[in-house]
Amino acid sequence: MKRNIIIFGGTGFIGYHLIKRLAKRNFNILSISKSKPRKNRKIKNVKYLNIDVTLKKNLNSIFKKKYDYVFNLAGYVDHSKKILTLNTHYLFVRKLIKTLRNKKIKKFIQIGSSLEYADNKSPHKENLKLSRENFNSFYSLSKFLSTEFLTNQKLDDKINYLVVRPYLIYGPNQDENRIIPFVINKCIKNQKFDTSSGNQIRNFLYIDDFIDGLIELTFNNKINNQIVNIGSYKNYKIKTIIKKIIKLCEKGKPNFGKIKLRKDENLISYPNLEKIKKLIKWSPNYQIDRGLIKTINYYKKNL
Repeated sequence: MKRNIIIFGGTGFIGYHLIKRLAKRNFNILSISKSKPRKNRKIKNVKYLNIDVTLKKNLNSIFKKKYDYVFNLAGYVDHSKKILTLNTHYLFVRKLIKTLRNKKIKKFIQIGSSLEYADNKSPHKENLKLSRENFNSFYSLSKFLSTEFLTNQKLDDKINYLVVRPYLIYGPNQDENRIIPFVINKCIKNQKFDTSSGNQIRNFLYIDDFIDGLIELTFNNKINNQIVNIGSYKNYKIKTIIKKIIKLCEKGKPNFGKIKLRKDENLISYPNLEKIKKLIKWSPNYQIDRGLIKTINYYKKNL
């Protein structure tokens, strides 16, 4: 019997790759997003529903049939718009969970954010006590509030949940508003581009490795009501990543130090991965150079 899955935000970068993987298995998939999928992100035999769920007062009409797993990847890209950010990343989650309480789903999967750790010192552990006063951005606060809401559900109507906190995910078909595809596209075109000093230390994970881990965590029936970090086992300066891309592309002209760091930017951010190692037999298959080569080859063919 086919299992039914809903993915909110299925037309985005992570949503596309998740649907692409799940579509190869025995699932009925419904993707719900505000926008239609681009041609290069549309998967055969997947139903796409285009609505703005934050404006929909009653979500019950979406759940007319039984769904086994519900993924929430929905998000508003422009985090400078505070009300929209709060509505999409927090208030919508509250509304969705209240709708799901009588739907008997197996698990609700919330894609959280490494920014939920705010300015706390790395490596970040999932059991770190966080306070609302620590947050400098509406986006990170909204993500944290969603996690807080899930973990504080009443015991008598608790929904099994999984909060996955990814670090910097990259790979083919990502939008250019992220650092790796931005730099790759500039280097392929041999253009000049401004960057920060690049001294920030970050953790990068290739998209296929992320999807592998996410699926393993989701369909393990013993992993419920957990917050789990997911990332790679090596951290890099942004400047090092940029130089690797330049070397692999054999061109590109960065202007380091031209962009000032954001006031709320954490200079060092990477995860503690002890928990995911204990929960599942998973480790990244893609070292950074291999992941960058695959990503660069994609953009060379699709620019």
